[in-house]
Amino acid sequence: MGKYDRLGTYLREQNKVLLPLTFAEIERIVGVKLPKSQEYQAWWSNSPSNNVMTQVWLDAGYRTEQVDTERRRLVFRKIAAPSELQESRPMFQHAPLTSLSGRHPIFGALKGSFVIQPGWDLASPALEADDLRALDDGVQNTADLIERGLRD
Repeated sequence: MGKYDRLGTYLREQNKVLLPLTFAEIERIVGVKLPKSQEYQAWWSNSPSNNVMTQVWLDAGYRTEQVDTERRRLVFRKIAAPSELQESRPMFQHAPLTSLSGRHPIFGALKGSFVIQPGWDLASPALEADDLRALDDGVQNTADLIERGLRD
C-alpha cells in the first residue's frame, strides 16, 4: 500500500462532483503530513508525472481545481468514474479534416469563453493616437537609455 493510497480510497467513495478539502483534511485522510512542496501551486497540478499523490487522485477519477496554497485548501472535481479512465488518454483526439462540418476539430474550442459587448468595434485601434504616441516615446526613451548604457 502506497503512502497516499488512502486518499484514492476516500475519493472513490465520494459521490460528489465537487469535493472541497483543506490540506489538513487531506493529511488526516492519508495519515501523514504533506511534504513541504505542498506550499507550491505546481505540486497540486494535474500532471501525471508531477508526484505520487497526483497519480492517486487522477486514478480515483478526480482533478484538482481552485488550489489556494495560502489558505491551504482546494477542490477536487470528479472527471470520470475510475473504471472509465484510460491509462494514457490524450487530451485531444485527432479527427480527420473532413469531419461532418468540414472544419478542423479545434475550431470553436474557446467558444463561450469570452463575450464581445454589443457595439464594440473590433477593427478600431486599441489605443487613441495620443496614447500610442506616448507609448512609442516611452519605448524610444528606454531604447536610448539602453544604448547609452552599452556605450558607457
